Amino acid sequence: MAILTSPSTDRRGQSPKIGPGTERRRSLVVEWLAHPQASFYLVLAPALLLLLLGGVMVLSASSVYAQVQFDDTYYFVKRHLVFLVLGGAAAWFLASSSISRLKVLGWLAVVGAAGLQILTFTPMGWAKNGNRNWVDLGVLGRIQPSEFAKLAIVLWGADLLARKYDLLHRPKHLFFPFVPVAAVLIGLVVLQRDLGTGMVLGAIVLAVLWFVGASWKVLGSILAVVAAAIGALVINSGHRVDRILGFLNPDIDPLGVNHQPIKGMFALASGGWWGLGLGASRQKWGGLVESHTDYMLAVIGEELGLVGTLSVLALFAVLGYAGFRIAMRSDILFCRFAAAGVTSWLMIQALLNIAVVLRMVPVIGVPLPLLSYGGSALIANLCAVGILLACARLEPQARALTGRRKRRRATRVTAVVGGRR
Repeated sequence: MAILTSPSTDRRGQSPKIGPGTERRRSLVVEWLAHPQASFYLVLAPALLLLLLGGVMVLSASSVYAQVQFDDTYYFVKRHLVFLVLGGAAAWFLASSSISRLKVLGWLAVVGAAGLQILTFTPMGWAKNGNRNWVDLGVLGRIQPSEFAKLAIVLWGADLLARKYDLLHRPKHLFFPFVPVAAVLIGLVVLQRDLGTGMVLGAIVLAVLWFVGASWKVLGSILAVVAAAIGALVINSGHRVDRILGFLNPDIDPLGVNHQPIKGMFALASGGWWGLGLGASRQKWGGLVESHTDYMLAVIGEELGLVGTLSVLALFAVLGYAGFRIAMRSDILFCRFAAAGVTSWLMIQALLNIAVVLRMVPVIGVPLPLLSYGGSALIANLCAVGILLACARLEPQARALTGRRKRRRATRVTAVVGGRR
């Protein structure tokens, strides 16, 4: 028979011996987490560290390919820094925005994302690796609208579902118009032949519905329909079938469908505990063509070892904890749903990318958030971080702290002005 003991006692009923140093460290952690602005810094710190690591690894992973293709070792990292500056400005703008501004931006984003996705089927559309999911804006460059569709679904959905919260127990109000509009955006992505991004968008929709209280019966029904649609899309595509077969049989076609997965595993295996050293990757010399995008984690594992890989996972874990903490602590429905949706988006995409690199799922083709090279993806990810920071800033205790600081500043200004008089 199992012996039930309280958390403060061991199996013999005695209190465990905890040194004063452990108690002090524990109390410091608890005290720090209780700070009104803890959530804000729990988002900011891991995001900045991931972005910093991403910039360094983009330079390392892309240098050989950039030299061969563009005769410029720094070609990709220079572009990455430009996208980082643009995304950082967008994140700062969103982080300092009010709730009303974020809601308006959500409605504008869903219209803009739909319009841009329609442009991919016009002469402005541009195809890459068989996916016609880019829009060529001429001198402004190319953008991938599907990345901003993720942001649009989260922001617009948060506002819509918050407004209808008291009616969400009725399936009609739960589904319409959120699910049909999201389905249109996902359908446009699938028509662009980008099934991986479509799956991420679908997972975001399911996560948002779960957070607003949809029953398992409803979610199961949607999931069954989605699974059937994905199965049909895979069966009718020879390339997707090859990926499935390659995943099930890692030994076939080592120079074709299994080339990237095999090289990714080689990279991780050769890294050991501490890695080969920054810049010392061997697989980036022609083995891993997507080393700076989808297989960034493989290069991190090769150059920085298991310690570097686990550090990346730990940073994502902290970011995920912070996002869901914000969602649970917020007293504003919009912030609660937006934070949950954004966090689900980043965590789902990170888990899918990591699972692909570790050969736990077939190749899907999604980048690692905040780390991989990519203009549209990086800017959209930084916008997501900005939304999390805005919601953290609007937590009840954070608002109260901000109010107290404003009153103290106003009191000091009044005292200074009065003294001069």
